[in-house]
Amino acid sequence: MTSRQAEIEQMIARMAMGDRQALSALYAATSAKLFAIAVRVLEDRTEAEDALQDIYVKIWHNADRYQVNGLSPMTWLITIARNHAIDRLRARRRARPAPLDEAAELADLSPSPEEQAAAASMRSRIEDCLRRLQPEKADAVRRAYLRGETYEDLARRYGIPLNTIRTWLRRSLLKLRECLGP
Repeated sequence: MTSRQAEIEQMIARMAMGDRQALSALYAATSAKLFAIAVRVLEDRTEAEDALQDIYVKIWHNADRYQVNGLSPMTWLITIARNHAIDRLRARRRARPAPLDEAAELADLSPSPEEQAAAASMRSRIEDCLRRLQPEKADAVRRAYLRGETYEDLARRYGIPLNTIRTWLRRSLLKLRECLGP
């Protein structure tokens, strides 16, 4: 385990005891990554900013549930962020606003050139790693983690048992993490 992982685990443990400074430190250490996940799932920067606040509230309230298991604590944090963003995405799909309501919110939220370059570089690395997976497993990862499809949806789509989908995704994520490196 790296010292960064150990630091994050310590922050989570301190949060479980009510240490607000640990929450602030965790936010400083992890918010950029969790925000990027929220933006990727929600495809809306403003909504991702709102979601990020909710994500840290969830982390605060669930810090006592975190268990050190030898894996990266970022996995736990990313899971909370991804699941929350997917929940928001599903809620948004159920409550589509009228077209005029959407037109009222046409602010320019485009990323800066630096953000575009960083995102393009990361996207390229991820796509390269996804190409190393078997095509149907890469597709399953995209559908689950980028489009918010449920495991049940994927099991039906591929005509395989639910536990097999879970195994595909878990093994694929481990291969992606290995490919992306530190």
